[in-house]
Amino acid sequence: MPSNQEDQNSLDLQQYSLIMKRRWLVITAVTASVFGLSALIAIKQKPIYEAEGKLLFSKTDRVSSLTSPSAQVGELSSLTQLSSPLDTEAEVIRSNPIVEKTITSLKLVDKRGIPLEIDDFLKKMKIKSVRGTDILAISYKSSNPKEAADVVNLLMRYYLENNIRINQTQATVAQKFLSKQLPEVEARVVKSEAALRRFKEENRVIALDQEATKGVDRLAGLSDQITQVQANLTDAETRSQLLERQLRLNSQQAVDMGNLSQSKSVQEVLTEYQETENELAVAHTRYTNEHPAIASLTAKEAALKKQLETRIIENADREKSVSSQNLGMGELKQTLLAQLVQSNVERSALANRVTLLQNAYALSQRRLSVLPQLQEKQQQLERQLQVARSTYEELLKRSQEVEVVVNQNVGNARVVSTALLPKKAVSPKIALYLALGGFVGILLGVGVALMLEAMDQSLKTLEQAQQLLGYPLLGTIPHLGQKTKNDGETLVELPVRDNPYSGASSAFEMLQTNLDFTISDKPLKVIAVVSSTPGEGRSFVAANLAVAKAHMGRRILLVDADMRHSCQQEIWKLSNPVGLSNVLVGQTEFRNTTQEVLVNLDLLTAGTIPPNPAALLDSQRMALLIEEAAKDYDCVIIDTPALSLFGDALMLGKMADGILLVVRPGVLDCAVAKSTKMMLEQARSRVLGMVMNGVTADSGFIHYNQKGYYDKNSSDAYGGKLRNGKGELKFPNIRIS
Repeated sequence: MPSNQEDQNSLDLQQYSLIMKRRWLVITAVTASVFGLSALIAIKQKPIYEAEGKLLFSKTDRVSSLTSPSAQVGELSSLTQLSSPLDTEAEVIRSNPIVEKTITSLKLVDKRGIPLEIDDFLKKMKIKSVRGTDILAISYKSSNPKEAADVVNLLMRYYLENNIRINQTQATVAQKFLSKQLPEVEARVVKSEAALRRFKEENRVIALDQEATKGVDRLAGLSDQITQVQANLTDAETRSQLLERQLRLNSQQAVDMGNLSQSKSVQEVLTEYQETENELAVAHTRYTNEHPAIASLTAKEAALKKQLETRIIENADREKSVSSQNLGMGELKQTLLAQLVQSNVERSALANRVTLLQNAYALSQRRLSVLPQLQEKQQQLERQLQVARSTYEELLKRSQEVEVVVNQNVGNARVVSTALLPKKAVSPKIALYLALGGFVGILLGVGVALMLEAMDQSLKTLEQAQQLLGYPLLGTIPHLGQKTKNDGETLVELPVRDNPYSGASSAFEMLQTNLDFTISDKPLKVIAVVSSTPGEGRSFVAANLAVAKAHMGRRILLVDADMRHSCQQEIWKLSNPVGLSNVLVGQTEFRNTTQEVLVNLDLLTAGTIPPNPAALLDSQRMALLIEEAAKDYDCVIIDTPALSLFGDALMLGKMADGILLVVRPGVLDCAVAKSTKMMLEQARSRVLGMVMNGVTADSGFIHYNQKGYYDKNSSDAYGGKLRNGKGELKFPNIRIS
């Protein structure tokens, strides 16, 4: 399957190649015409010059950038992601006011002398951005180079003036806006500062962050102190309780005893009382209870005791809180009593300290609990103040910048390259016109060739002839360079006689050889050479076939039976006083009328043109003449009229042993070919085969030269494309089916 496809593609290419070769003159004429027309148009066009200038864009001053605190001054930006600032400026340059002002200033007019329309101006102008830069290139085309340069320069100047004017207008608007906003923003700053100051005074705030850190540390320290003091208090209470148990006194009594021990009056009585007790004890060791000394000491003791109690009552806080017996303590007891008193004092002090520490802890804890709220409020106030200050500072800065912009005379663009006077025209591009004309001419020529090929109904290739006629191919005669008469008839030559080593001679030798093999049971004595239409080379084929057979040593008679348009006498350059017509009417004898033109080759010309050639050719005399000639000659070749014009060929075909049909590519029409085949089939004529005459390389068939080369003097119908290194041409063999 792929092989078949490749063969088909190769066949299509060959067919197109053949069409191009056949129609080369048409293609050449059309191509030359279009090419010449393109050259003429290019030459007649006025030269067009193009001048170009360039603008560099920097950051532009806009009201939004001058009044917006968040925008950057001079930022050249777009409103959407899809738009481009350079494209926007390009459209501003194309705007009607700038263009119209340029047209008016330069007095630009069209071909009719009318002021140039804006649309026509824009068609001549082109604006493009230079890739990777902030530059716009502005160009203008005109037949006047000075006008092109002036337009670009003036257009850029008007754009810059418009740009400066717009920037100044915007700056003035911005200045008014800022002048109104600055006092309001300044008032917000003062208000925010006052609010922050009041907040710090009311809440005793200096540095909340440090206060929070120190507050946490203070709470931890207070907690540690409370724990330590509580431990000391517990220790003091434990000591006090131990001393109270040892002294069998409570804390109040111990205090009172301490106070009494410090009283001089009590101590004097107590000392005397103790001495009396000692004396009484000594007396009891000496005396009995009834002894007066003991009685006296007993009475004294009682009196001192009563006096001591009285003194105690006078000095004690509570009545009888301390007995007189307790006053009489030893040194150890006094020491313990002193320790008890000291412990009680320490315990009281520690208890007070715990209370103070707990109160301080609670106060610090309450302060820390409100610190987050204070911090949040302070941050809010500081943020408001910061925003107000930033806004004020930014507006103040913008105000200064606006004042500078108002006072200066600059825009956001400048000219980096002025338009110079162009020296070379940009159009017409003659080389492009010629190349385009040549290309279009070739395409149009090929199209015309294909159209003519489609309209042309003549046979063009061997394949078409075989498909339409279906007869075996006996030979192909190459195309020869030939001349024509004034009436269009071809002046043929005799290549078999004049140039026996030519390709045409070889072709006729191959033809006569193939004819010899068409019939095996009996020799082919009478051959009618027939063609469908005039101009296919029927007489040429008949004459050269006769010469080829004569060269084989056979006696040949060539009969010119085309009485209306006889041409054998012209081929052989003979006179035609008498001939076939004269023999058929009995004016002369057959043997006396023939003329020897070559060795073994006699010619019977057509003779005088009769009034009714068909009647003569279809007569008994004609049949007898052919029969008699067949006896005298080895082969009789009859040159017949064209089938499409007269029926003479069919009559002669019945008298012959076979018909040789001559077909010429490019001359025979397909419809005529079908009609020819139909007439031959209806007449039941025996067609030996067909011979292709005038075959060229564009006919799809190349003739075989049995000598393997063309003679150097012969006509080369194939343009030398098939020559090998020795000048030889190779052709395929012809096989008879």
